[in-house]
Amino acid sequence: MRFLPLIFVALSGLCAAQEYPARAVTIIVPFPAGGPTDQVARVLAAKFNEKLGQPFVVENVTGGNTIIATGRLARANADGYTLLVHNLQISANPGLYGAKLPYDTERDIAAVGFINHNPLVLVGRSALAPKTLGELIGYMRGRSINFAHPGAGTTGYITTALFLQQAKLEALLVPYRGAAPALQDMIGNQVDLFFTTPQSVLPLIAAGKLKAYGITAKEPYAQFPGVASLVDEYGPKLEIQYWHALFAPAATPKAALEKLNATLASVLDDPALVKSWTATGVLPYEKDQRSPQAAQALFKSEIARWSEVIRENRIQPAD
Repeated sequence: MRFLPLIFVALSGLCAAQEYPARAVTIIVPFPAGGPTDQVARVLAAKFNEKLGQPFVVENVTGGNTIIATGRLARANADGYTLLVHNLQISANPGLYGAKLPYDTERDIAAVGFINHNPLVLVGRSALAPKTLGELIGYMRGRSINFAHPGAGTTGYITTALFLQQAKLEALLVPYRGAAPALQDMIGNQVDLFFTTPQSVLPLIAAGKLKAYGITAKEPYAQFPGVASLVDEYGPKLEIQYWHALFAPAATPKAALEKLNATLASVLDDPALVKSWTATGVLPYEKDQRSPQAAQALFKSEIARWSEVIRENRIQPAD
């Protein structure tokens, strides 16, 4: 009988060791600090720290059109202590690179849960003569128009190629190293058009420094009253949601995935967070799309969708 307390202590220690998370968790971000994906990851890290009682540390791993960061996740120990916050670029890369990827996206990576989403906005420099999308399309025919994008194979490039194909237009595509320098040149009237996120341009549009011509959403968007739906004008292929999601290595234990998913769902119910996102045109994922099963199904459908777009448009990755 005198050994029973020792047995109970040993069992308690074993249970404690199995409880997840028991130490710091790394969240990889495949973009520089300060960008939209990094901002989402840091909000998530702070909330997970608060709810799970362990540090969630953001690490920015850039380069290779996000392949370096994604590859690091795919090779990480599948124990729940290495995660990735990414956007829809992760679902485009299989179509861009195929067997050249150093991992199999569907086999090696699990979607823990989708976080938020927003349409992309077609913006133009303020000095452009057209005031509406219809006027812009007529203006572009027969003229040399510059269209900024953040690099061949990126989400912005793919969206631009798809828009030009659907609208039967041509433009000179000008690569930039991200949204910030592209927007700076647009304000300086050096480039004409650009697809970007609402949160990047709402203040610039309000200040009259840019014009909004269209959004990649079918439903009306509160932040852009009167702005044309590119879906209504050019079909369902232009219904594009720029999303963020949380990923883990595919072999991560089910208990850890479910705990992360449940914690994420509770974060997305935070009224203050929802209010701050909504004000910038960003929406949390709907409750019926938050389960691990729904996340994985959506992830696979996005890979299939973008592979088709890339193949149809003969889009090539950046060199």
